[in-house]
Amino acid sequence: MSEVTVRKSDGLSRRDFLKLIGAAGTGLAFAPFVPFGNFMPNPNQASLERVPVMLDGDGNPTQANVNTFPVNHSEVITYPATGDPALDAEAFRKWQLIRLPVEMGGERNDVSAFRAFSMICLHLWCLWKYWPDDNRKRGECPCHGTMYNPDTGVAFIGPASVQAAPSNTLPKLTLDMDADGLLYVMPPKFTANDNGVIGYGRFA
Repeated sequence: MSEVTVRKSDGLSRRDFLKLIGAAGTGLAFAPFVPFGNFMPNPNQASLERVPVMLDGDGNPTQANVNTFPVNHSEVITYPATGDPALDAEAFRKWQLIRLPVEMGGERNDVSAFRAFSMICLHLWCLWKYWPDDNRKRGECPCHGTMYNPDTGVAFIGPASVQAAPSNTLPKLTLDMDADGLLYVMPPKFTANDNGVIGYGRFA
């Protein structure tokens, strides 16, 4: 009799299992409304003012300029940058600044020709990159092949493309430009309904 009692206590009762499933379902139902940016390694120390878009380059950062940045080209930028090399190397601070190809409006000499998306893939957080040199221009993750539309940031092939919104669309930065063509990042709001949450996504 005691042996049977011990075996029952070691397992999960049907009632407890159903409670667990119910709690998980409730959590998932409210997931889009939770401020994940407060709990994930999200760079919420973002500036309250617009800041220059600095190209990481080869150790000699320069400000991105619409007059010199090539069409159908991308560069890595760090946002928000702290000046601390260790912090600025964090993957969650890395973004792909893309000047779109001609067929997507990249020839326009204004800020609408540019996109800046978080480099964190929404599937398993690998770093994707932009591929400009073939007929299927896209951001592609090397880990499991998710591909992102460089215009919208929406995944269209691979694991992230079958994830429910907002986890199928990359977070983005809002860009601005001055009279000299220099690019700036406007103060972001890292929520799923606005600029998105890095590693979680954005409602398109």
